Amino acid sequence: MAPGDAGYRGYCLEQVATAYNVVVITPGPLTWEKPHVVDHEVADPHNPAALLDAGQALARRHTIAGVLTWNEVLLVATAHLAEALGVKSNPPAVMRNCRDKQATRALLARHGVPSARSVQVASLLEAALVAERIGYPIVLKPAGQAGSVGVIRVGTSAELPAALAFATAGAALHGGENTDVLIEEYLDGPEISVECVTQDGSTTAVAVTRKQLGYEPYFEETGHTVDAADQLLDQVAPIAAAAIRALGIDHGVQHVEMRLTATGPRIIEVNGRIGGDLIGHLVRLATGIDLPLAAADLACGTTPDLEPSRLRAAGITLLYPEASGILTHRGVAEQFIDNAPWLERLQWLRGPGDEIVLPPEGDVDVARAGLYVVTGYDVTKVEERLAETAAHITLTTLAADQLS
Repeated sequence: MAPGDAGYRGYCLEQVATAYNVVVITPGPLTWEKPHVVDHEVADPHNPAALLDAGQALARRHTIAGVLTWNEVLLVATAHLAEALGVKSNPPAVMRNCRDKQATRALLARHGVPSARSVQVASLLEAALVAERIGYPIVLKPAGQAGSVGVIRVGTSAELPAALAFATAGAALHGGENTDVLIEEYLDGPEISVECVTQDGSTTAVAVTRKQLGYEPYFEETGHTVDAADQLLDQVAPIAAAAIRALGIDHGVQHVEMRLTATGPRIIEVNGRIGGDLIGHLVRLATGIDLPLAAADLACGTTPDLEPSRLRAAGITLLYPEASGILTHRGVAEQFIDNAPWLERLQWLRGPGDEIVLPPEGDVDVARAGLYVVTGYDVTKVEERLAETAAHITLTTLAADQLS
């Protein structure tokens, strides 16, 4: 349902379509999805009634074995549609608990899963009191958004008013489940995610993703690496599984984010879908495990194949120019590409003439110019190749008033 854009999610639909006849609900006419689907309905996926009508229309023409999305903001709607069509799904209430960060924190605390202290606030005065109680630095975040929208670290009380305004504005943007804002304890340490597959309440952690962040005090994700031999997996797998269990998730693919703090791994959030930024693709390149196909198998009540067939590593860099403005040039040396068989893909997301807006004014939809993926026999080689590729890529932006 709502397969998304080809750049970030094309591989998901393509891999599912190798094993299943796929029908989709899209907000507009088919474009890149057309070769991978057998039928579709056009409907606004954010309109519950329209979504249900579209799903029922497809069900009249096809036998629906399962319903699936990898879109974070559509998890609850997808669960409702699956329930209406009588196919296997986590209950909508469970998916709502994943989407609502306040509900997630409460359930993690109730089940003793290490997380962060978190309090909902409704005013600047309340925020100031909570911040003093938790202790700076703190994090402000919308309770119902996705993709780090409106999330900001605050180091001092003087920064709090502007930060609260930023988080409040983010909470009100389209796609949020609600407009609540949370103040949370800042978890210091490297950020990772654990890619998990759950069937009938039993969770298998298949990979660890090491994350690169930028644009402090914001939490913009600028790159990821996955190593099939990452020894951290055994340490963090039980914590990820405990978090999934605490939220009542019974099946599906999960992307569990955590920080490696001085007191041990602690949960940031649990996403009830495949990770974004081509993380599922990195997992397949490194391990051979196909997470989109596993998600489809689980939606259809089939046991997925989680046996690793590779012992390699892969990484992605998300390309940001040095400054906001109109993209005037993008390029990479052709000779370099010809001599880099390990460069799995270089994909442009913006072209000359497009406006690039970096954080905090812009989010991932308007800040990135492109991305590239490399492979290697271990993560050290992958990091070396990511850096080598970066040295051969040029991005130039100019302010609009400089173009005249």
